[in-house]
Amino acid sequence: MHSQLRGRGLYVITDGPRPDLLEVVAQALAGGACVLQYRDKTGDQARRLAEARALRALCAARGVPMIVNDDVQLARAAGAAGVHLGEDDGGIAAARAVLGPEAIIGVSCYDSAERAGQLAAAGADYLAFGAFFPSPTKPHARRASFELLRQTAALGLPRVAIGGITPDNGGSLIDAGADYLAVISAVFGDPDVRGAAARFTQLFSTH
Repeated sequence: MHSQLRGRGLYVITDGPRPDLLEVVAQALAGGACVLQYRDKTGDQARRLAEARALRALCAARGVPMIVNDDVQLARAAGAAGVHLGEDDGGIAAARAVLGPEAIIGVSCYDSAERAGQLAAAGADYLAFGAFFPSPTKPHARRASFELLRQTAALGLPRVAIGGITPDNGGSLIDAGADYLAVISAVFGDPDVRGAAARFTQLFSTH
């Protein structure tokens, strides 16, 4: 298991440009977030690189890995801890060749235990499943079952749950085996980002 992914906790994901990006990420980290994914689908390469580098420095100061969504070259240029790959984002081996053996390479497995097994064998560092609940970010996302978390425990990798997760329903996912709860709007859409992050973080102490 990757040394930076040995615990459990809140995995926060940014969602596109916002003027207070650094400030809200700092608040999420203060609330206990232990992994950050930089997700920005726009084409502004210069801004994305500047933001990714700034976020990496912010995360490094707290010992939190910063992972880049989909973009292996941006992850390398920013000095990120790794990259998250969806089903259309290229393979693990290609990403590993660019980022090196110590990089965190996470993968989306959606609702498929078979895909999870294949990607675990290919060298993934964590497996993400979802959506478990209706997601405001991806309202038409495939839905995953709680049983999927139990089925994939034997793969021996951290399991990340994503999709419509709130402090009210997140505990049930932890009980089912989720090591990390990945959240976008329930943290970054909350007026009190630090408080929202802290509510998720507390779930791991009570479940």
